Amino acid sequence: MRRTLYLKLLAGYVAFGILGFLTITTFTTRHTYRYMREQEADSLYREAKSIASNYASNYYLSTMTLKDVQGHLASMSAYLDTPIWIVSPQGTILIDSQGTPDNASTQIDGFGISSFGSRYYQTGRFFDTLPQDSLTVYAPIIINYKVRGYVFIHKPLTDISRYGDGFLNIAYKTLAIIFLCAFVVLGLFTWTVYLPIRKITKAADAYSSGNFDTRINLRSNDEIGYMAASLNYMASELNTLEEDQRKFVANISHDFRSPLTSIKGYIEAIMDGTIPHEMQDRYLNIILVETERLNKLTESMLELNKYGSHGAMLDVSDFDINHIIKMTVQSFEGTCTRKKISFALILTGQELFVTADMSKIQQVLYNLIDNAIKFSHADSSITIETTERNDKVFVSVKDTGSGIPKESLKKIWERFYKTDSSRGKDKTGTGLGLSIVKEIIQAHNENINVISTQDVGTEFIFTLPLAKVK
Repeated sequence: MRRTLYLKLLAGYVAFGILGFLTITTFTTRHTYRYMREQEADSLYREAKSIASNYASNYYLSTMTLKDVQGHLASMSAYLDTPIWIVSPQGTILIDSQGTPDNASTQIDGFGISSFGSRYYQTGRFFDTLPQDSLTVYAPIIINYKVRGYVFIHKPLTDISRYGDGFLNIAYKTLAIIFLCAFVVLGLFTWTVYLPIRKITKAADAYSSGNFDTRINLRSNDEIGYMAASLNYMASELNTLEEDQRKFVANISHDFRSPLTSIKGYIEAIMDGTIPHEMQDRYLNIILVETERLNKLTESMLELNKYGSHGAMLDVSDFDINHIIKMTVQSFEGTCTRKKISFALILTGQELFVTADMSKIQQVLYNLIDNAIKFSHADSSITIETTERNDKVFVSVKDTGSGIPKESLKKIWERFYKTDSSRGKDKTGTGLGLSIVKEIIQAHNENINVISTQDVGTEFIFTLPLAKVK
């Protein structure tokens, strides 16, 4: 047995971990750093605007001395941990928060505010004036609607990356926890799904080898438990199939062999003179009876062959079921007289029309009544009743005979099946009568049921559609 399902589960689990790691290292890392830069740029921009509108403006309006402005910028630079510059429109560093007033007036080569484009920040070394890549944010100093200079704040990207790395470490730890949780889920899946499937697969292999004694020990109340119970039931049924097949072969062999043996023996006895000439007519009559028995068996088998998976061709018409019952009962008058069996007809109305194949339904009635007579005691009664209910006609044939054993109720519809009691009483039966009955009723898309109690009697009930037009 190839064990690929669990390997697929493990491969999926490993793939989940790898894809999660790659997602964090690519998508999450890139977007985290971008988000950190944008948030830091927004924060520094607000500070740059505050400096431009307060301290820098006061410096240009001469309301604050250079030393005072330098001191305020130094304090803010220490608080923000970033250098702050005030630069003229021509690119001259007028104030450096981390320097002194004496080192001002440094010219920035190639300076141009247009390098920022439409944004208020950029990354890089700011015209090669910074020792490392930094996030540079600027805000213009506007006095009387004229740009007098710019406030620049520089934040090293390493500082931003340090914060981003902290968040990414949290993401990696979260991924590890999720991976462990997924491992727990994998374990639960293994216990609740994979191992039961393994048991079911192992049992199925045993069934395919013909070993139907194997049972699947699962008690879960879910789909897998239901499937295991169904397979156990199937194995139980298949376990009896071999015995049923042996009985089937024994039944059909018995039904064919007995008359053939009798015919062969009597013919040989007539031919070799064992049977005197004056007694030959008697034994020829026996041969004729056995031949009729074989003919009946053959006709019954041919009748069953008419009912395939597509059903039989039915000659459907409207007819009076009460009349058909009375006519069928009359055909058993001689047999019933000899066995002292009477009929009790409880029929609904003078006429009760149904829509069905009249000849086929007459055959159903004949087989059921014939069966009831065979298993009824002398001086007993057979009750035939019709009832109309919900656009259906229920036909019941009930006897007070020996009944059917409980273990045989499900098998009486099988071909050639006979109960042990019927073997002793039914010498001429083929074991196909009830099979034909069920096939005919099913061909009409109707139902037939049996109720039987041993030593009490048996009742067969079948339905027919009520005729819409009487």
